Amino acid sequence: MSVKAKYQPVLDLGEQLGIKDGNVTVEGDILKVKGMAKTQYEKNILWDKIKEIGGEKPSDIKANITVEDDSVYHRHTVKSGESLSKIAKHYYGDPMKYKQIFEANTNILKNPDLIHPDQVLAIPNL
Repeated sequence: MSVKAKYQPVLDLGEQLGIKDGNVTVEGDILKVKGMAKTQYEKNILWDKIKEIGGEKPSDIKANITVEDDSVYHRHTVKSGESLSKIAKHYYGDPMKYKQIFEANTNILKNPDLIHPDQVLAIPNL
């Protein structure tokens, strides 16, 4: 299996995430991947996929992924049925961190128990 075929799920994920300025080359047995993720969260998702395929320190891939917006961890569009605590659990693994999400969005939220579908929330860097 070629190194590009091995990491095809990473390339597919990059496409799904809309990675900008993407560039993929193969040099010998090393896949070189370059691009810009929208947020640190998306960059982390890509690295998690790389590690899932190649192990904790893969030697057959070099990835240079930059972040377009480092002012936030991510920007989340609220879906029906979500709450700040569910969103906090998804991004931080801790539902009690909903308070940090609320504080980062007081410009559009007045009550942490009242969010609406299609609102775009800043998920702060912690």
